[in-house]
Amino acid sequence: MSRRRRAEKREIAKDPRFSSQLVGQLVNIVMERGKKSLACSIVYGAIEYASEQLSKGDPIELLMGAIENARPKLEVKSRRVGGATYQVPMEVPYVRQQSLVFRWMVQMAKDRKGQCMRNALGQEIVDAYNNTGAVVKKKTEMHKMAQANRAFAHLVW
Repeated sequence: MSRRRRAEKREIAKDPRFSSQLVGQLVNIVMERGKKSLACSIVYGAIEYASEQLSKGDPIELLMGAIENARPKLEVKSRRVGGATYQVPMEVPYVRQQSLVFRWMVQMAKDRKGQCMRNALGQEIVDAYNNTGAVVKKKTEMHKMAQANRAFAHLVW
């Protein structure tokens, strides 16, 4: 980690179809080996699949609802104090909440075997919108861990 200066945050490009930074960020996380057009088709197909399943009007509102339900508010970080390592609960910044949700959604979609990535990611979006599924379960596990270690909350600095 550099001690000179903080890393500059880069602007995430909006996607061409919805002109949304959220969809652009999801495309960048799905993308592998620089194949952006393939990632775009996967994400657009997943959003269409999710909107068909839920029969909602605006797909961006659907994605926003899914993200809101799966967004973690607390996490634990390791802090070393006096030779002992404690799991200290901390609030998660908004940008990290969003990136964690997208990372979890893509990983859980990859773990679903027997279906294409487009449908798997769409199903993860549907599950997150309905407050069910692996992403919401991961969020609740994270919150339980933070609640279990709230005795060490005074070690935050």
